[in-house]
Amino acid sequence: MSSLVIVLGSIAIFIIAYIFYGAWLAKQWGIDPKRKTPAHEINDGVDYVPTKPAILLGHHFASIAGAGPINGPILAAVFGWVPVLLWIIVGGIFFGGVHDYGSLFVSVRHGGKSIGEVINATMGRTGKKLFSIFAWLTLLLVVAAFTNIVASTFASVPAAATASLLFIVLSVAFGYGVYRKGVPFGIGTVIGVILLFVCVWLGTVFPLTLSVNAWIAILAVYIFVASTAPVWILLQPRDYLNSFLLYAMIAGAVLGLLIYRPTIELPAVTGFNVGGQWLFPMLFVTVACGAISGFHSMVGSGTTSKQLDSEADAKIIGYGGMLIECVLAVVALITAAYLTQGELSKLMEGGPGNVFSHGVATFMAKFGLDFEVGKSFIALAVSAFALTSLDTATRLNRFIFQEYFEDPDKETQSVLTNKYVSTGVTVVIGAWMALGGFAVIWPIFGSANQLLAALALLAIALWLKKAKRNFSMLVIPMIFMLIVTLFALVFLIKANLAASNYVLVVFPALLFILALVLAYKGYGIVFGKDEGEKLSE
Repeated sequence: MSSLVIVLGSIAIFIIAYIFYGAWLAKQWGIDPKRKTPAHEINDGVDYVPTKPAILLGHHFASIAGAGPINGPILAAVFGWVPVLLWIIVGGIFFGGVHDYGSLFVSVRHGGKSIGEVINATMGRTGKKLFSIFAWLTLLLVVAAFTNIVASTFASVPAAATASLLFIVLSVAFGYGVYRKGVPFGIGTVIGVILLFVCVWLGTVFPLTLSVNAWIAILAVYIFVASTAPVWILLQPRDYLNSFLLYAMIAGAVLGLLIYRPTIELPAVTGFNVGGQWLFPMLFVTVACGAISGFHSMVGSGTTSKQLDSEADAKIIGYGGMLIECVLAVVALITAAYLTQGELSKLMEGGPGNVFSHGVATFMAKFGLDFEVGKSFIALAVSAFALTSLDTATRLNRFIFQEYFEDPDKETQSVLTNKYVSTGVTVVIGAWMALGGFAVIWPIFGSANQLLAALALLAIALWLKKAKRNFSMLVIPMIFMLIVTLFALVFLIKANLAASNYVLVVFPALLFILALVLAYKGYGIVFGKDEGEKLSE
């Protein structure tokens, strides 16, 4: 099988799905381009800011496309390339795309509030509280994990650290120039993208070498500032400019494949049980962000919904953004599948990121780009997006923490609703876990993230039912993801009981019980056994 056929065929399928299925979803849900979005209604200049679709797509895409869609498909390739590819395509179109689009849409209809507020409107405050705890704990894992990943990357690849710091300065300049000094958006983009690649080059010339712990401390300060600063000055422009790195990386990989046209060497299917890992449910948990991710619902309902200029933009940003990520996942799969088993095993000694960087650099070398330069560029791009996911997750956790302690019946709110206090709690705990404590519970992150997706799908279905709109497209995805993730948690609990890792037993057990309680009440409402709370748009 030719890898070129796989990539181009997948892209064609995604385009068709976007045009037809995306349009059908918009019609079924009642997307209204004339309706005022929270970005216009509130427009506080900090979190709620009407944003051009191109900029918001860049921010959203950069936030959701961290290391997940790269690492997941490569790790899952142990089951063979066919099941991974099928799940990326089917999962992306009918699971992840619907999940991301729906999360963004229902959040917009709830004043830009999180999925937790949607559950509040459909299941009541108890449901919201339980979901908020679950989401906050899951995002805390994201903060801890990505802080450690970024710090480790910066320590091992000092060029990435320099480039990333320069990105921040460039982003502030871009945001200030475009939003406050009237620099034309097009001109600003051209200059910004050029300077972006200059930053990449300067990173290779002036690498900054520090220890992992030093970078964790620096990142803690950075994400605190990034989470509380107005979105227009850093978050939006940084993510928008960084998205060009990923677009260039995907385009370069596809162009290289057009010239190289490598054949697939890995087996199509290796077996249902590989090295003690069962294809069901582990394939679906391992691919993760390449097909569906609960983290995306937090991004869509946490930051993106507050910046949406028009409901019509939700399709390209929510559904389209997920399908672009699926293309990245297919490319990541190809970087593993074109290798022999022996070659893949050797490269995997450096981790899935090494496999991806080596593969894309090999593809781009076919149109004349030096292999070492290409590999460095890919490593820099991936680290930049890990940093993007990190500060977005911190901001999202700040929103969830504030919402949890907000009391609409009181004029004076608790100090815990203060954005600096709520951010500080997340940053301090996340940084502490990144110093080593997070490694104890890291294995449950994949299951927790996918279980969060199942609960987000449930929340969307609840809202659509109460709004008397078609929610049939949510039923199979939410049931399937709930079954998959609960089975994965059971396997994890069993394995760690045998290994006497009791922390890894208690934590997933709590998540398991919490998910079951939410699912029991939510499914009762969805299937007509409980009327729940009256919906108010």
